[in-house]
Amino acid sequence: MTPAELLTDALGRVREDVDGVLDGLDEATLHASPGNGANTMGWLIWHLTRVQDDHIAGVAGTEQVYTAQGYADRFALDLDVTDHGYGHTPEQAAAVTGFGPGLVAAYHRATYARTTEYLAGLEAEELERVVDTNWDPPVTLGIRLVSVCNDSAQHVGQAAYVRGLLEDWAPQSG
Repeated sequence: MTPAELLTDALGRVREDVDGVLDGLDEATLHASPGNGANTMGWLIWHLTRVQDDHIAGVAGTEQVYTAQGYADRFALDLDVTDHGYGHTPEQAAAVTGFGPGLVAAYHRATYARTTEYLAGLEAEELERVVDTNWDPPVTLGIRLVSVCNDSAQHVGQAAYVRGLLEDWAPQSG
């Protein structure tokens, strides 16, 4: 298995999990918080997708899917189009709302498609290329891609947990 195939598989699992978390949700549940300023599923899926989109576009030297395919306009958030949620306060995260599960799912699928296009042409030796000198040690392409996988897996797991909490807390009819 090549590094590109490994990364594609890892992010493909996240894509499948995103679909699973969003399956059957309505907009109100997507943006419901289990309490105490906890992130919503909507913010978590939007954020993990924005980070993947930002980081892949950055290393590939391409425009982000968010702007190139009109998702920024469709989400219509009161945020700069470069904002991907990193460092959001609970109040800022709670303001990422007003969209349905179908939109965030479509954005995630489009970002995953762009990611797999990029990874398909990736050669193993490229993983050593420094892509960010703002850190010590500088960040290589390999580390950046592992970071995207890690961030995505953590946030989709958090979204699944939030969904479980909300479903368990829902009043039972009957």
